[in-house]
Amino acid sequence: MTHTALASRLDTAFAELPLVAILRGLRPDEAEAVATCLYEAGFRLIEVPLNSPAPMASIGAIRRLLPPDALVGAGTVLRAADVGRLADLGAELVVMPHADTAVISAAARAGLVCVPGVATPTEAFAALDAGASALKIFPAEMVAPPVVRAMLAVLPRGTRLLPVGGITPDTMGPFHAAGAAGFGLGSALFKPGMTTAQIGAAARRFTDAWNGLRPR
Repeated sequence: MTHTALASRLDTAFAELPLVAILRGLRPDEAEAVATCLYEAGFRLIEVPLNSPAPMASIGAIRRLLPPDALVGAGTVLRAADVGRLADLGAELVVMPHADTAVISAAARAGLVCVPGVATPTEAFAALDAGASALKIFPAEMVAPPVVRAMLAVLPRGTRLLPVGGITPDTMGPFHAAGAAGFGLGSALFKPGMTTAQIGAAARRFTDAWNGLRPR
């Protein structure tokens, strides 16, 4: 797939629902059921952190299951070597807690969407120069909405900032008002032991909250 085609898919996914499901702790035997639940709730951006049990097995299963309008990949990607493994699975997303430019550049060379974690303008500019597709504001508990607004004032127009860390349906509003393009959702959406009914209910709370923020 060309970089242009993947960029178009990313734009479509963001237009549909710019919320990234972070499935930390997901097991391969539950991957398909959880992914189906989230996809049916409208999620099109799904990551399985690499510190989950057998994450590549889960990522591969989800990628084979979901249609092309979903973008699937890994979170907590710490090494450039993992990028090649993800590309071999047909994954599209490389999400990081940090802004290691070697990992970002590897993802860009492989034609994957890379969303590194940043907390300062210095990290943000370096990540964009290395080929980041969007920026994960992490941890969001430390980077308040006024900081997001200030960063967007100097970053290139159209830069997507996604706060991650402690995000709930009730905390999205101030970040959205500051210009956040979307959010990464962790334990408030999924944590090990939740049933698909519980995950579906949490997903609906988030989608309802996001839809309430959209311009009418």
